Amino acid sequence: MNEIVFWIAPIAAIAALVYARGFYKEMIRQDQGTALMQEIGGHVSRGAMAYLWQQYKIMLVVFAALAVVFAVLAYQFHVQSTWLPVTFLCGGFFSALAGYFGMKTATQASTRTAAAARTSLPDALRIAFRSGAVMGLVVVGLGLGNIVFWFILANLLIPAGDTGETHRMVLITTTTLTFGMGASLQAMFARVGGGIFTKAADVGADLVGKVESGIPEDDPRNPAVIADNVGDNVGDVAGMGADLFESYVGSILAASALGAAAFMHDPALQMKAVVAPIMIAGLGILLSILGVYLVKTEEGANQKQLLDALGRGINSSAAMIVVVSLAFLFLLGMPNVWGIWGAVIAGLVSGVIIGRSTEYYTSPSYSPTRQIASQAEGGAATLVIAGIGVGMLSTAIPVLTVGAGTLLAFLFASGFDPSQMNQGLYGVGIAAVGMLSTLGITLASDAYGPIADNAGGNAEMSGLGPDVRARTDALDALGNTTAATGKGFAIGSAALTALALLASYVEVVRMELIKIGTTVLTLGHGTTVPTDTATLTDFMTYYSVNLLNPTVLVGVLIGAMVAFAFSGMTVQAVGRAALLMVEEVRRQFREDAGILKGTSQPDYERCVAISTLGAQREMVVPALIAVIAPVVTGLLLGVAGVIGLLVGGLSSGFVLAVFLSNSGGAWDNAKKHIEAGHHGGKNSRAHRAAVIGDTVGDPFKDTSGPSLNILIKLMSIVAIIMAGVTVTYSLL
Repeated sequence: MNEIVFWIAPIAAIAALVYARGFYKEMIRQDQGTALMQEIGGHVSRGAMAYLWQQYKIMLVVFAALAVVFAVLAYQFHVQSTWLPVTFLCGGFFSALAGYFGMKTATQASTRTAAAARTSLPDALRIAFRSGAVMGLVVVGLGLGNIVFWFILANLLIPAGDTGETHRMVLITTTTLTFGMGASLQAMFARVGGGIFTKAADVGADLVGKVESGIPEDDPRNPAVIADNVGDNVGDVAGMGADLFESYVGSILAASALGAAAFMHDPALQMKAVVAPIMIAGLGILLSILGVYLVKTEEGANQKQLLDALGRGINSSAAMIVVVSLAFLFLLGMPNVWGIWGAVIAGLVSGVIIGRSTEYYTSPSYSPTRQIASQAEGGAATLVIAGIGVGMLSTAIPVLTVGAGTLLAFLFASGFDPSQMNQGLYGVGIAAVGMLSTLGITLASDAYGPIADNAGGNAEMSGLGPDVRARTDALDALGNTTAATGKGFAIGSAALTALALLASYVEVVRMELIKIGTTVLTLGHGTTVPTDTATLTDFMTYYSVNLLNPTVLVGVLIGAMVAFAFSGMTVQAVGRAALLMVEEVRRQFREDAGILKGTSQPDYERCVAISTLGAQREMVVPALIAVIAPVVTGLLLGVAGVIGLLVGGLSSGFVLAVFLSNSGGAWDNAKKHIEAGHHGGKNSRAHRAAVIGDTVGDPFKDTSGPSLNILIKLMSIVAIIMAGVTVTYSLL
């Protein structure tokens, strides 16, 4: 590799894994608390691992079957990259591995966080946050490390052939994109399965425990309480980790592929454009590690001070990447350095604005959530109506922000010349990398949430004093805000990544056309252009990709429908699994009166098994929709229909995901606001209404909403992977 700054990436990937191991060992050395605390933590840890292994068994069957299909397409029909069967399996494996390490850490950290909270809020925050950083650093370390590995391997093994060095680099970058397929599918299984598990347990615990029986949250008498704590880990740690692993990998790979396409006229510039996003990601890792050490607070800190402590680490990393990325872009010798740097800034600022917007609409510190809480005095119906309204209104700022960020990134990178389409789209890809560049610390703040939540649950079940519970509640309330902000950040990054992948799709179509012998594109009126030098506009003309083409319009409608159908299926899946949980908790209370009296122990394991079974049974079909939809659309409607599908899925899925996540987060924190003593406090009429609203929002914010951002990226990746099948066998 002749660009020396490229080697920042492998160094950073190794550093991420080294520091993750260090933070893990630091956590393991901490006090685990009393024997009862360790027993409760053991229940959660064993349940989480049992679920994860069961999920991996099902995924192994699905991945093996798909790998065989890809191998047949590659070696028998020659319409697929011969690398795909291997890269697909590797992508899924390392995504699963990142989730496994993160969840193993989280389940062990919650007990130690609760133990530290007995004496010190700063120590509890440090343990919880640095344990969350294990998840963040493992994700970026494994993600970037794999990208570097596959890029170097492809660079060594793929020959130039007859098409020259610039076409070889396009082939290398589009080949490495196949790694994202396995990561995306694994993320879908983790998000959907984990979301169904956690929300089935949460709804069952809330409805029968808090509403019907009037016992506190995390009360050890509730049979579903262990399953609820297990669900926090499998959904918000393993699920979120796999989600952002594939976003991170996808954004870097898409930007590199677009860079290879944008500078095909100059091999030297092309290599720089390919290396730039990989370099920026490496710099972001190093600065994220530094930011982790800036997160600290004082004893007795209030909610704002805790939020400021996390913000100090995240914002410092973001500010440093602004300065450092500019210096290294100059060192790399990129053309239009200021424009590319402007695209990085556009992505970073977009991420900050989306995070702030999510915080405003979901935090009890601001009026939207407080207004929802006030509506609880009228009952569950008025509260649910208010939450739906807030969720709908909350879509405006993220959509406008992503739109503005996309336009600015395009204009900056194209030198404000709209005719430079390839360079402009490369800027959009760079913006996605910029938004995710400090993922190591932003994901740490998200993974921190379920650790703090489980620590509070452990403190309650262990009967620790009110001062301990006050500390864990402060950490938990902060975790609710960071979790909601993290979901908004994940959705925003998904939109930019999907845009970059959509542009990459056209480049893969180019390669597939050349492969089947279409060396000239006929554009009409006797105009022809060579396929290998055709612009994106030429391809749009060749395939009649415009809004007057009914094929495109049908594809857009199908894409929008898929987003809603997918959401409906996942919400109903939670409802079915939750009903089983509700019936089980009621059965235990009915058949053993000693449970509510505290004289006998509930059957926690039965509730964990019900959530596990429900999640495994319900997760496969929604996940496969994202795989099937692009394939069937491509076969029936061709390239134009697939582009319409991706546009429709992106536009509707993005807005729907923001609505679902923010409305659910606002209902959750409205309940927390009431529990803090407002509108009658706990066990009041308003509180019972807020619990109903929270249970309605549970599948919104933790299952359907977060899963949608994977849906739009997975459909894009599948479309790219199956481009050869679409080009060769489509009916239109």
